Amino acid sequence: MRPLIPSLATLAALALLAPAATLAQDACPNRGDLDAIYCDANRDLLADTPADASKQKNPSTLVFTYTPVEDPAKYENAFKPFTDYLAQCTGKRVVFFQVQNNAAQIEALRSGRLHVGGFSTGPTVFAVNKAGAIPFAVKGNEKGYQGYNLITIVKASSPFQKLGDLKGKKVAHTSPSSNSGHLAPLALLPAQGLAPGKDYEVRFSGKHDQSVLGVNSGDYDAAHVASDVYERMAARGQIKESDFRILYRSQIFPTSSFAHAHDLQPALAQQIVKCFNDFRFPEAMKKDFEGVDRFVPISYQKDWAVVREVDQVAAQQQKK
Repeated sequence: MRPLIPSLATLAALALLAPAATLAQDACPNRGDLDAIYCDANRDLLADTPADASKQKNPSTLVFTYTPVEDPAKYENAFKPFTDYLAQCTGKRVVFFQVQNNAAQIEALRSGRLHVGGFSTGPTVFAVNKAGAIPFAVKGNEKGYQGYNLITIVKASSPFQKLGDLKGKKVAHTSPSSNSGHLAPLALLPAQGLAPGKDYEVRFSGKHDQSVLGVNSGDYDAAHVASDVYERMAARGQIKESDFRILYRSQIFPTSSFAHAHDLQPALAQQIVKCFNDFRFPEAMKKDFEGVDRFVPISYQKDWAVVREVDQVAAQQQKK
């Protein structure tokens, strides 16, 4: 059996570490939900730029990526007109970094290997809290930012007519950090008569398009996915909407956010934001992104409030 009393060496080590930990806490007046390595002194829910100028980054190459909701190679091509413009606008080389899942994308930002990119709605919260992301824009048009719904889809030929019919069935979620693919179903569907994890076993597909294709092939009886991904797949001819039936459609959520690393030099961060604001999508990008033509400025504190609420309710549901 292990001794219940710590060794003298352990106590000595803790004594040495305690003052440092206390000083670190005292140096930051507020962190909120942010990881301990970040500070939010102005209480805007975002990581502050490091006060020490030596810790602010001005890389010669900007690494850009986009949320892996579908095949990353498709988005590298879709964003090429913009990444070419971003290089011209900032005077820096810009490379597209293909990531295969949300966790890898967030880890790349946290480790300093990623400087700017698009994050799915739910993972934006994780990117802010765990990796110091600073969201500043969403795709949209002159009327505002682009949004989407959580939808629950089944095959049109299936017998399922309402959410309650899915109890005990094979239902796909996408990934643990996804808003529409996991957190929103946890938060919203129990009130509709279907409790994920209780009424059926959650099966993670990895991505929204894989959930849709899994329903189409019969691997899953149903799936909770983002409406914009579903609609893009139909527009590209990957699926036929007539082959599916939508059992549930939620309120609208903001779609993927664009964010930069918190530790970029302020002048560079401001220039990147300006480049996004000034850019207008060419026809090819409009076609790839459902007709939107620009990046619309957003406030994480205001525009992600509903997403953070879903995150909190989902966490409470998981504890029950």
